[in-house]
Amino acid sequence: MKKGLAIFENFKIRRHYDQKKELWFFSVVDIIRVLLEQADFQTARKYWNKLRERLAKEESEVVTNCHRLKMIAQDEKMRETDVANVKTILRLIQSVPSPKAEPIKLWLAKVGYERIQEISDPEKSLNRARENWKKHGRSQKWIQQRMMGQETRNKLTDYWDEHGVSKKNEFAILTSIIHKEWSDLTVGEHKNLKGLKTQNLRDHMSEAELLFSALAEFSTRQFAETEEAEGMEENKVVGKKGGRIAGEARKKIEKETGRKIISSGNFLLKKNNKKLRGNDRGSTAMERRLNLGKKN
Repeated sequence: MKKGLAIFENFKIRRHYDQKKELWFFSVVDIIRVLLEQADFQTARKYWNKLRERLAKEESEVVTNCHRLKMIAQDEKMRETDVANVKTILRLIQSVPSPKAEPIKLWLAKVGYERIQEISDPEKSLNRARENWKKHGRSQKWIQQRMMGQETRNKLTDYWDEHGVSKKNEFAILTSIIHKEWSDLTVGEHKNLKGLKTQNLRDHMSEAELLFSALAEFSTRQFAETEEAEGMEENKVVGKKGGRIAGEARKKIEKETGRKIISSGNFLLKKNNKKLRGNDRGSTAMERRLNLGKKN
């Protein structure tokens, strides 16, 4: 089963594609958020809980056809959530009065069609990703760096998957170790620095941050392959080595140029939000705390 994240207007919708059944499964709460035009996840979740109770009393097939699958939650952990295929989602939409009903119906039909195209021609998926990033204001150079970094990460996670690191929470632990070594920040601290909550950190990194993140993961894979790292503990060791290589390079460049690689900048749509820059020094509380810590 393949995982993915789709965007409808400004809403992120979690989804899974089951290749055996050749069906998309969408997070019901995420669809509810769109229909309600509700930014708050908990409000949408409570609405769905009440709606589900009412539909269950009516013996609606919508409830019986919903399933539970693990998806990335707001705390970035894999948690079970209600999902449904397109057919069931379309029935659900009829139960929620919303001006977004027709637009999301058309969007769901389009998503299914695009997936069929992408199976036969994977390049279409890559092109669509590029177009989405362009629409969100990313430069061609940034997009190239983001895609190269993703390819580097995919090769590392493929290695983990083939060498005894198969659990998703273990992937997250190893990623955190590597990230801490190269950036001197945990993933959570880095997201806080940028003012992010549920957003993907890499989608808000500067070109320089993407480059060093990729260097850390590339170095980790080189060590892992050379040392034939097997299992969680051995991959923790090489993860620290790989991350440290990138961390040392980062510190040397920062010392020679006087410019910080770690940036507080992001691509969030805010009034007067300046374009993200690789040498953004910022003045957030997190940055001040980190700078004080280095002086002491």
